[in-house]
Amino acid sequence: MSNINVSSGVRPLREGLQRIAIEELNEVPSRVSSDIIALRDWLQKQPHLCSCLTDQFLLGFLRGSKFSLEKAKQKIDRYYTLQAAIPEVFNEHRLADDPQVLEIIRMGVILRIPLHEDDTGPAVTIIRAGSYDTTKYKFQDIIRVGSMFGEIMMLEDDNANVSGYIEFLDMSGIAAANLFALQPHILSKFSAFADEAMPTRQKGIHFINVPSSFESGFNSIRSFFPEKIRNRVSVSSDPESIFERVRREYLPKEYGGTKGTMQDIIDQMERKMLSYRDYFEQSRHFGANEKLREDKANSKKFPSHFGMDGSFRVLDID
Repeated sequence: MSNINVSSGVRPLREGLQRIAIEELNEVPSRVSSDIIALRDWLQKQPHLCSCLTDQFLLGFLRGSKFSLEKAKQKIDRYYTLQAAIPEVFNEHRLADDPQVLEIIRMGVILRIPLHEDDTGPAVTIIRAGSYDTTKYKFQDIIRVGSMFGEIMMLEDDNANVSGYIEFLDMSGIAAANLFALQPHILSKFSAFADEAMPTRQKGIHFINVPSSFESGFNSIRSFFPEKIRNRVSVSSDPESIFERVRREYLPKEYGGTKGTMQDIIDQMERKMLSYRDYFEQSRHFGANEKLREDKANSKKFPSHFGMDGSFRVLDID
């Protein structure tokens, strides 16, 4: 498969993030360019892979693999291979100007929370699980839009690439229909994909504003996740719990913060998504073709952990 979209140059990291990248991710700034070239050269020799080849995209996988070239190769192969196991998410609607994508953004179902420039902590996303019409949208549609912002995050959010990211699932206003629509198997499957294949490090999944009568039931959701991810899941009915992990001045006033409104974030996110129109159109050609894979033995590693027929199996995460 041909590889497309080659560009040169990477963003310099801010001092605090550069220090973390060196100390925790084994990054050697003087070797970054040669590491990117080595990963790109390998990808261009893989007939079964069609990958984005921009420097920043490849650097994300190197950072996500702590600059082990072999692990970066495995992760980027997994990234494209395992997408086939989640057809509910990775399908023809995954375009920046798809009407459904824009509708979900405009409803404020997903909120990317901007951090201060000098903050070296993980990136923050809030998913408002009770804020959409379940007769019109499925939870997988919400996850699809979230996956698109996750990819944008991979490409341009240095906090996410160096320090990881955390997600809040806001259960305020949740109704029985929303609970039924949550589809834990898809949430579980995509969370495992994010941990196993995405280069950004998933640092936590926090259910907040859970009705107290449902709190114990929500705790059972942990059982749907592999153990490593299960330990990152928390459930709380306390409306103040979000402040334990996110500074108040980052949050919009609807969340008790001082940083503008949700509409400000929504407008910014719509502009950001539309600016990636060409990228997501091009990404329709990215992926893995198992018929062209030369290392057939390697292909068996993926379905054995994550069913290629779309079924979720136990993932062994080291």
